[in-house]
Amino acid sequence: MQQFFGYMGTALLQVSMLAVLIAVGFAADKLTLYTKQTAVKTNDLLFYVITPAVIVHAFLTVEMTAENALGFLAAALIAAVFHGMMSLVSLLLFRRKGEERAIFRYATVYGNVGYMGLPLAEAVAGEMGVFYCSAVVAVFNVFAFTHGAAVMSGKGKGMSLKSILINPGTIGIAIGLPLFLLNVSLPSVIAEPVGMIGSMNTPLAMLMFGTYLANTDLVDMVKRRENYAVALLKLVAAPLVFIVLLWACGVRGELLLTAAVFASAPCANNTVMFAAKYGRDTGTASKLCGFTTILSVLTMPVSIALAQTLGQ
Repeated sequence: MQQFFGYMGTALLQVSMLAVLIAVGFAADKLTLYTKQTAVKTNDLLFYVITPAVIVHAFLTVEMTAENALGFLAAALIAAVFHGMMSLVSLLLFRRKGEERAIFRYATVYGNVGYMGLPLAEAVAGEMGVFYCSAVVAVFNVFAFTHGAAVMSGKGKGMSLKSILINPGTIGIAIGLPLFLLNVSLPSVIAEPVGMIGSMNTPLAMLMFGTYLANTDLVDMVKRRENYAVALLKLVAAPLVFIVLLWACGVRGELLLTAAVFASAPCANNTVMFAAKYGRDTGTASKLCGFTTILSVLTMPVSIALAQTLGQ
């Protein structure tokens, strides 16, 4: 038990650092130094430039071995199982018809694996955490642009094949994976700038999310009963069950830690983007994302500590 609380303290420290960055973004928005309008451009930069750089850099820093290659495939498979499992759960729990049902279903399935998952995986599991999490990001994008789009559109139709195959996650892997498999070392004049760009992921993502929270009605956010249901499922029940199942299946080490990170992540930022695209209530989506993000500062360290304890 003492070991568990030690791990929880370490994880809490890492999550708290992210929370400080979020608080700075929140204050910057209130002081009009870094506003929501600026954050929109930051989101594009993160999405199209920095996320691929993070993934490519992870491939460049991990040695090509059969064990690592199998680990990458295992991470992708674990992510696919998790998203499939949560898709079924969301169908069972949110049956009541209404304009907001699609938002709650989407938010239940999709976590913030890019902006919070990648930096936190790096903090608790190092470069291997980013390496495994890059596989998760790719799977996330495939599910989001098919199942997620179908849920939000309400028409049972996903996005185009082009959107599934060509997105920041898959582009990063398309560049980085061949370099990893062929054991190619890029010259420092290229490799170091890629690393520098990737290092901007954590601070920019958290500052951006701070502005996002600054424009959320926090009082109304804590009143919504559905927010608590999604938070309980996404931040507590799902990660607990999934971590124990993976442990029972023999998953250990950095792979289990990475799984704990993405399984316990709060609702994905793109819940709001998808809501806007398909004419859903962006206010409801924003409040739900903000609510789960705030609570995740308390819940994610517990999930990570559990994974660290079991994974020994």
